[in-house]
Amino acid sequence: MKNLLRLVVLLFTSAIFAQTGHMMQGVGAVNMSMGGASTAQPLDISGALQWNPAAISVFDGKILKFDIGAFSGSPKLYSEYGPFQGSAEDDKGVSPMPAIAYVWGKEGSKHTFGVSAFGISGFGVDFAEDLNYPQDLLGNPNPNFNPNASTNPVGFPQYAGGFGRLASDYMLLQVGFTWAYQVTEKFSIGIEPTINYGALEIGPNPLARPDFTGKGYPESDKAGAIGFGAQIGVFYDTHSGFKIGASYKTQQYFGAMEFDSKYLDGTKAPSPEFTMNYPAVYSIGLGYSKPKFDIAFDYRYVDYENTDGFEKTGWEIGDNGYPTGAVNGFGWKSINVLSFGFQYKGIEKLPLRVGYTFSSNPIDKELTFFSMPACAIIKHAFQFGFSYPINDNFMLDAVYHHGISDGKTEGLMLNPMAIGPTNPLGKVPGTKVGYDMTTDLVMIGITYKFKK
Repeated sequence: MKNLLRLVVLLFTSAIFAQTGHMMQGVGAVNMSMGGASTAQPLDISGALQWNPAAISVFDGKILKFDIGAFSGSPKLYSEYGPFQGSAEDDKGVSPMPAIAYVWGKEGSKHTFGVSAFGISGFGVDFAEDLNYPQDLLGNPNPNFNPNASTNPVGFPQYAGGFGRLASDYMLLQVGFTWAYQVTEKFSIGIEPTINYGALEIGPNPLARPDFTGKGYPESDKAGAIGFGAQIGVFYDTHSGFKIGASYKTQQYFGAMEFDSKYLDGTKAPSPEFTMNYPAVYSIGLGYSKPKFDIAFDYRYVDYENTDGFEKTGWEIGDNGYPTGAVNGFGWKSINVLSFGFQYKGIEKLPLRVGYTFSSNPIDKELTFFSMPACAIIKHAFQFGFSYPINDNFMLDAVYHHGISDGKTEGLMLNPMAIGPTNPLGKVPGTKVGYDMTTDLVMIGITYKFKK
């Protein structure tokens, strides 16, 4: 049982990559194909459970849904330092993306219940070390340096002034328990307590204090934490086509992650603690349905600016008043997310869906340097999907997604040793660091409706 539990946690926390900030824009093939819009248009149980617990009141009987996808992302890191400039591409390959949900309620009852397990958040990069550096920090020349080849200064080894191999892996699994109550035939309310598990690994770890005598930033093992929160929602169906919904997901509060750290030479390093909560999310949606089509529109506000792990930024200042070299946090701005979906039902047994998602960028250009481990920001996402009823009990769903950053997020390199009264971030003139990304996803889902 313990090994099975570990396998489930690994599966659900090894596949989620940022789409809107570090959040997934949707859950499951149907919700993804509608651009994540579901607050007022519950086409499937996964989308309803994720964005508006009150909306599950539209489903009768027992419904089980399972989705699995193959996700690939292509983040690219650029840097420039004086005459040296180049880039590095991430190659994490294809990752699985699962989701499972179950909803039940008796026909004619005002109560509907649901349970879900979704991977709802994450980021991850793996940029290789660049050994084509001109000299180390002691001034010793590199005999293998090729001045005619491009080089990525931020990827230089730590003994040559860079970070070396830069890798990160953050995942969040959320389990929700939902209850919806149909107050009237048109109006429902819902509540969903949530339990979360988050795990973070960064190497080298900028949250730890570096050793300026030559050891640099340490490597850390993966650290995890448990978090708790809730979501509440309301849903109103006019029964004339128009629908409206709203929900509020509280900040998901986590305990501190404790990292076990070692320097590159294997010696023990100070082990930092870091708390990274999941931000509060405010959603409002509109829906409109007719026999041949469904339209959904969602607006979301993601409150990064008041979330532990994201609100603080800059360098840690020690008791002596000098910077320690450790990073306080990402310093992200709150973002706006717009989701739109359209479903055409004019073809018998083959509803077709298209979706679009827009997300503002949470990363301030001045703070680009701090978000290199979490650089997978998607501004525009496009989706196409369909469903096919296999029989009276089984429904097959599918979606293809493509996301783009729409240009680089770019700023100056930062160095704690360059901090001064007029330069609190330690900006390094004549430098640049930036990143962009594309994402692709193919996902299929199976919905099973139990016989009455």
